[in-house]
Amino acid sequence: MMNKYIKYIFIPSFILLFYFFFPFQIFLIGNETTFICVILLCFIVEYFIDKAKSGEEIYMRPIAAIKAMEEAVGRATEMGKPVLYVPGISSLDQIDTISGLTILGHVAGMTAEYEANLHVPVCVPIVMETAKETCKEAYLKKGRPDLYRDDMVHYVTDDQFAYAAGVNGIMLREKPAAIFFQGKFYAESLLLAETGNSIGAIQIAGTGSSSQIPFFVTACDYTLIGEEFYAASAYLSGSPEMLGSIKGQDYVKVGCIILIITVFTCSLLNGYGYISFDISSLFRINVIR
Repeated sequence: MMNKYIKYIFIPSFILLFYFFFPFQIFLIGNETTFICVILLCFIVEYFIDKAKSGEEIYMRPIAAIKAMEEAVGRATEMGKPVLYVPGISSLDQIDTISGLTILGHVAGMTAEYEANLHVPVCVPIVMETAKETCKEAYLKKGRPDLYRDDMVHYVTDDQFAYAAGVNGIMLREKPAAIFFQGKFYAESLLLAETGNSIGAIQIAGTGSSSQIPFFVTACDYTLIGEEFYAASAYLSGSPEMLGSIKGQDYVKVGCIILIITVFTCSLLNGYGYISFDISSLFRINVIR
């Protein structure tokens, strides 16, 4: 308990005192509010990470698309049809691709457990190698390395619409019962989603591309929208660091909403002359030129 007091009360207090009362001007004057907010953000996130590591239960808002993943794989197993996983068309320099591969590990684990066939057509060679290792590790963790096949992850082409045509062909020939679109998508998203919809598959999509989300929402059964897509990897991994950071960020967002409402209300009252203090002056940031 004493360690927590030192970490979450004394250390932040010492940093703030050092910032405001240090005799030499080594900090930029006028950014005090920003500095305080950054300090609070860091320690709130750290608090929830420590809470998760200690084994305390952290409530996370249920996301329908994540719960539906097991249902989709189970349906494919019952119907004797394969599961198709499309990780997008970008390389590993995109966070969407990395998040998609994390979710792939979870889906591959379920296909290993249910003994369902998994197909992962990829567009980028380096993503293919990473996806292979992800699937292999997932099958090994489930104790079914014998079910893993190297050809379950296969390269199609690096051309955008040729890749879309190739994946559409796989859908029409093999009629997968469950299709996952998890990664970075562009104009090919609607072509893929409409084809999957036409064969009656359960489709679960996730992407950070705001321009493609409307197409997935329209054509898919479930969609991880924006931030949900990035949070899904934390939900599925169960990592205390990731779960704690998401919980901490949620509290920070609530604080930001309250702060915005407070500033707006005070600014409105100041504009009409009910109060004389201009609260917006606290948030003016000096920039080094």
